[in-house]
Amino acid sequence: QVQLVESGGGLVQPGGSLTLSCAASGIIFRFYAMNWYLQGPDKQRELVASITSGESTNYADSVKGRFTISRDNAKNTVYLQMNSLRPEDTAVYFCNARLGDLNYWGKGTLVTVSS
Repeated sequence: QVQLVESGGGLVQPGGSLTLSCAASGIIFRFYAMNWYLQGPDKQRELVASITSGESTNYADSVKGRFTISRDNAKNTVYLQMNSLRPEDTAVYFCNARLGDLNYWGKGTLVTVSS
C-alpha cells in the first residue's frame, strides 16, 4: 500500500521559515518524480515545486528564491524548505509522487502564515 505522509506544517509569522517533509512508503522512491502542491482557501490545487528522479528541480514563480525542494532517497523522503513566508503562502500543502501513469497523493499539511 502506497503512503505519502506530510509533516512540518504549522503557524508561522510572516518572514519566518518552515520545513515540510513527506515520507513515502510502498513505492520505489528513487524512481519517482516528487512534487509539492498547495491549495489555498477556495482555490484550485497548484504546483509549488518539483524534483525529478535525477534531482532536477522546478519552482512556481511565486516561490522562486524562497522555497527549496530536496530529496533523500535513502530515507524515502522529500522536503520543502520554505523561507521568507508570506500570508499568501497560507494553504494546505500536498506531497505528490508521479511515475508515468502512477500518481499518488498525501493527505496534506496545513501551513498558516499570520502575525
